[in-house]
Amino acid sequence: MRTITDLQGTFELNNGVLMPYFGLGVYLSKDGDEVVNAVKDALNHGYRHIDTASIYKNENGVGQGVKQSSVDRKDIFVVSKVWNDDQGYDATLKAFDDSLERLGMDYLDLYLIHWPKGSKSKDTWRAMERLYNEKRVRAIGVSNFMQHHLEDLLTEAKITPMVNQMEFHPYLVQQDLIDFCHKNGIQYEAWSPMMQGNIFDIPLLKDLAKKYNKTAAQIVLRWDLQKGVVTIPKSSKKERIISNAAIFDFELSKEDVQILDGLNRDKRFGPDPDNFDF
Repeated sequence: MRTITDLQGTFELNNGVLMPYFGLGVYLSKDGDEVVNAVKDALNHGYRHIDTASIYKNENGVGQGVKQSSVDRKDIFVVSKVWNDDQGYDATLKAFDDSLERLGMDYLDLYLIHWPKGSKSKDTWRAMERLYNEKRVRAIGVSNFMQHHLEDLLTEAKITPMVNQMEFHPYLVQQDLIDFCHKNGIQYEAWSPMMQGNIFDIPLLKDLAKKYNKTAAQIVLRWDLQKGVVTIPKSSKKERIISNAAIFDFELSKEDVQILDGLNRDKRFGPDPDNFDF
């Protein structure tokens, strides 16, 4: 287990950058007041990590939320992603500039390739390496890359990805992929940790919630962190944002972590990276 301290605790990436291991995801949060308020509420409560993407169509609101919060930009870890239609060397450079403009920022803390797209992702990665070398982004990584996608990328990459953001929850552990990433110095990160709400139907999680006097969501989020996995639960509701972060006053036993691992069914609630080209 890695050391977990508080809401502003971090894991160190392979380039020395400290990435807050708990953040707010804004997928499906509407641009405008909804996402602005969610970002503000999260930051003012103590969050320091905000994850968006160009395809979410809410980067403007994220930027406004950051500006309107009580937290300095330099203390916030802001993430965005290049979408499939913008992959390729020149297109990625433009997409990055467009994201910065929408966010109203002059740098990103982490920029990700949103989905693998065959050989084109190698051109995308070259562009991201340039952005990194020009210090316009503090870290670069990928999302939804299986082991074979990573191995293919690494055949030509000059910089190893710092992060791989994957669907991760009790029904989709992919321990072999976690181990591969760990071996290669790639930080694993979870999206959809709540299984699109389906965690609340798992009897074991109800039992563990009662045992630890926590919610099922808090049990899963704590499990993520104790697995060494960065996690970014999404919500636009202030009370849920606050509740999700109430996971630093307890610790799951090693036995209970293993029991949760044992729920794995290799079941996805999102797209399969090997069969996705949207």
